[in-house]
Amino acid sequence: MGSTNNIPHPAPEAEEVYRRWLQFLDDEFIRHGSPERRCEIVRDQLHQLYLGRPHATKSAVSLTSELPGTILALSLDPANVTLEAEYFADTDRERYSRRKPLLWFWKMFDRSPIGLNHWLGLRFRCMLARHIFDHLGSGVKIYHGVELTFGYNLSIGDGVTIRQGALLNDRGGLKVGNGAVIGSFSRVFSHSHDPEEFEKVTLVPTVIGPRARIASHAIVLAGHHVAEGEAVGTFPASGL
Repeated sequence: MGSTNNIPHPAPEAEEVYRRWLQFLDDEFIRHGSPERRCEIVRDQLHQLYLGRPHATKSAVSLTSELPGTILALSLDPANVTLEAEYFADTDRERYSRRKPLLWFWKMFDRSPIGLNHWLGLRFRCMLARHIFDHLGSGVKIYHGVELTFGYNLSIGDGVTIRQGALLNDRGGLKVGNGAVIGSFSRVFSHSHDPEEFEKVTLVPTVIGPRARIASHAIVLAGHHVAEGEAVGTFPASGL
């Protein structure tokens, strides 16, 4: 039998710091639900992660040569960026505005050097997901580079695994049942476009049943109900 001692861990001192940071962020997002305050929290954290220094109150824009650095600093604040979902007519503005800073944090964490810290990343994404998703079960693993749309129409059951680079498009509602696996770079949609009029969008809930498996690079179209235990896509033959 395998020993839990064989599970990779950071050094004890690092693990303690990581856990303190995650708890601090979780407490802050529980305490502060306003978009404005959440933007400030995320801005301050990203300044530290990307620039290695606290957020400065003034930007240096006197010289053209300073503009790229100023643009970087300004773009670390979610209030200064726009995301694709903000352009959709079906976006619930109130619900999305509370989540937008956290969605930006999600994206920018994964694009930072520490986003590749596997142990920390798995826990960071689940911490944020509890504040973004409609529901997040226990024992969920969300890997690097997973893309979200709204977040508030997304329900994830217990023991779900979402592999690297998957897209969870929850515009029309997306539910993933207990123990399901979403493969790397797969695409799961809950909306479709009219072939004759692309701007005409139809929203249809999509369900991934318990213990279903979505293969790497597979596509699940809007309105599909993947049955319990069903496999979608191509998997390597057993024994190979």
